[in-house]
Amino acid sequence: MTTTYDISRQAALIALDIDGTIAIPGTTDVTDVVQAAVAEVRTAGHHVVLATGRSLVGVFPVARLLGLTECWAVASNGAVTARLTPQAPEGYLLHDVQTFDPAPVVRRARAAHPGVQIAAEEVGRGYRVTHVFAPNEVNGAQRHIDPDQIADQRTTRLILRAPGIADMRHKLQATGVTVNPYGSSWLDVTPPHLSKATALETIRILLGVHPQRTTAVGDGINDLELLAWAHRGVAMGHAPTELLDAADDITGTLEEDGAATVLRSLLPETIPAVR
Repeated sequence: MTTTYDISRQAALIALDIDGTIAIPGTTDVTDVVQAAVAEVRTAGHHVVLATGRSLVGVFPVARLLGLTECWAVASNGAVTARLTPQAPEGYLLHDVQTFDPAPVVRRARAAHPGVQIAAEEVGRGYRVTHVFAPNEVNGAQRHIDPDQIADQRTTRLILRAPGIADMRHKLQATGVTVNPYGSSWLDVTPPHLSKATALETIRILLGVHPQRTTAVGDGINDLELLAWAHRGVAMGHAPTELLDAADDITGTLEEDGAATVLRSLLPETIPAVR
């Protein structure tokens, strides 16, 4: 006799981008509506995982606001996977950290843009920077160093900012790294062959979640792989056309609390009261 299982009753994993999906970019401004939806989903027994381009330091305040004191998180576009827990001295346990040698990228970027602003991530602390960024642009402490020293150490994430530098995306990718643009003046560079999706697949396996019970919500080009990975990939209503075209579903915008709509879709339907 063959035993069948109702997958729809199993715990789900929902991966949420942060900036532009549940929070105003560069802030911890998450609406009460989204906070309540996260709480309801977790109470129902599902897993909420923050998956972001932010550094790990930038994940902490959002996780605390959402009550995610014990959870998995993906930071730096998949370069850092961590378990957030108050039991750890620093509030987290690193599960996987992927690094790369930034020297080839830095050389090409500086040759084309001599004054390029560069930041190299230091996991759990902040960034080494050639020029100080505004507080809402990078998370954590900034340690100013000489531009000639910025490429001396391996890093999880490199930020390059200069007018028109996004045009260098493919030239920098030719060095073997992963490159994601944010507008025309900003590039995020991370190790090769990874994305939020590669980190989330590891988490899915560790949590024992069925592949068909995965949902992801995002709003940026760096979420393309994320939405492709999930059984149900959802784009925010304000996302660029490339992401909208790749999504299984489209929800409301950030201002419309579109992420809350997706979160609540995981909950059992409310049974009308008998009159």
